[in-house]
Amino acid sequence: REKDVKCRNWKPKFLMLKEDKDRRKSSEDVERSIFKVKKCNAEKSKKMAKEETLFRETFMYDKEISIINIAVALCSVPSKRRVDLPITAGEQLDVIDTTEGNEVICRNAQGRYGYVLVEHLNFR
Repeated sequence: REKDVKCRNWKPKFLMLKEDKDRRKSSEDVERSIFKVKKCNAEKSKKMAKEETLFRETFMYDKEISIINIAVALCSVPSKRRVDLPITAGEQLDVIDTTEGNEVICRNAQGRYGYVLVEHLNFR
């Protein structure tokens, strides 16, 4: 009788292991998708670092980059100069620094930096 009990228990365990294998396969697919997201984030961070170095060279900015305020663009404005930041209406911008004139240095969601006139921004 003990041998019969062992055989009976063995078959359901075997079937359960097969189910566990299926579960593992589905969890591996989830892990793979997570790694794809991390890869995209790594590429995005590289691009952001490149934009930051370009910003530091162009504007001769030695200070630490910190966000002073968040502003929303009131209207769309194309860039007239190389150092101007083109903006679209409703775009959210991080204000990095102020200047002596009526311009502020801003960063958009793509990580680009440039001057924006205060008249075109709505501060919260």
